[in-house]
Amino acid sequence: MTEQPAELAVHPYKRHRFPAEIISHAIWLYFRFPLSLRHVEDLLAERGIEVSFQTVAEWAVKFGGEYARRIRRQSRGRFSDKWHLDEMVITIKGKKHWLWRAVDAEGYVLDALVQSRRNKKAALRLMRKLLKQQGLAPRVMITDKLGSYAAAKKELMPGVEHRSHKGLNNRAENSHLAVRRRERGMKGFKSARQCQRFISIHGPITNLFHYPRNSMTAAQHRHLRNAATAMWNEITSPVAA
Repeated sequence: MTEQPAELAVHPYKRHRFPAEIISHAIWLYFRFPLSLRHVEDLLAERGIEVSFQTVAEWAVKFGGEYARRIRRQSRGRFSDKWHLDEMVITIKGKKHWLWRAVDAEGYVLDALVQSRRNKKAALRLMRKLLKQQGLAPRVMITDKLGSYAAAKKELMPGVEHRSHKGLNNRAENSHLAVRRRERGMKGFKSARQCQRFISIHGPITNLFHYPRNSMTAAQHRHLRNAATAMWNEITSPVAA
């Protein structure tokens, strides 16, 4: 893989017809809300910004991954020590795949991985990725009754408490709903690679704007929303590191 020229690494928006504010706003709309690319095109057009949905798709691929990496870097070490793991089936071109997902006790997405199997090897891959990303093992791991979790945990994290019960894992199962809505809106994912790329960007952006609204006052909610917006503007700034 060739390295980017230093000029492009420092000025990622250089030679783009639209400024950073419009590009980042389009990406925010696409990943923050259950909108299709054509919906984003229409919303921008309503504001007098003529951008095709193909261009929005290219922006999402080119800039979305970098935004997600910056969010993950700033969020490292801020999640709770209770992990909820779950998997859901997705069909790509008629073939079953499994979306493995981990969230913490507050509903923040820790990681997600598209795999073709639902076995111990797949569970090990997810857990290794989680340990690498988080830098430490959880205090408690909660899963459904799939035996692959227990087998993988025994090998990687034998000292971690494991609670295995269908009713305990609603938080992880509910976390799948946002991706399921996007899957329907996109009329299915086109490939495992496209799905993995989408969820790898969608998760961190969702985390940035995730706040449990039912447990706070309106003033607290506005404060957190403003803080998240300020961080997004900082992350997407042309001078962001």
